[in-house]
Amino acid sequence: MIKSMLVHIVGISSHPIGFNSRTKTKVSQNEGYMQLTIFYDGYCPLCQIEMRKLKSLDKDQKLVFEDIQAPTFPNRYPQLDWSALNARIHVQLDNGSVVSGLDATHLAWKTVGRGWVYAPLRWPVIRWFADHLYLIFARNRYRISFLLTGKKRCNQCSPSEL
Repeated sequence: MIKSMLVHIVGISSHPIGFNSRTKTKVSQNEGYMQLTIFYDGYCPLCQIEMRKLKSLDKDQKLVFEDIQAPTFPNRYPQLDWSALNARIHVQLDNGSVVSGLDATHLAWKTVGRGWVYAPLRWPVIRWFADHLYLIFARNRYRISFLLTGKKRCNQCSPSEL
């Protein structure tokens, strides 16, 4: 039972971004990958704040930050579905596996040693509600950013600012 709960907590997909099918795989912190690439919305003020915090905690430099709004992004990642990336946050492990939504956020924070922040949102029952609320947040992130920061949309962060 514990094993099935652990497998359920972190969902990993070996399919390219934009595919709906997922496989469930247990991933322990920092096991099985060396680097995690985070695809985030550089126009979103709250996303920028979260990426800056993750970067400040990433002492082992296991995170790579990719702004999907960067002018060069489509040329560097032509194989990725930009619409899927824009709909919710995605991370990609160095083995090519992709994780999205709150699973991605949890994995990113887990990588910097703060997985406990999002862990309760991955627990059974809470997970279903949290995932649905996250989708509402993701669709309305500019409005929510405006309410919380006073900025609806920002200029892109340059990599040096992150």
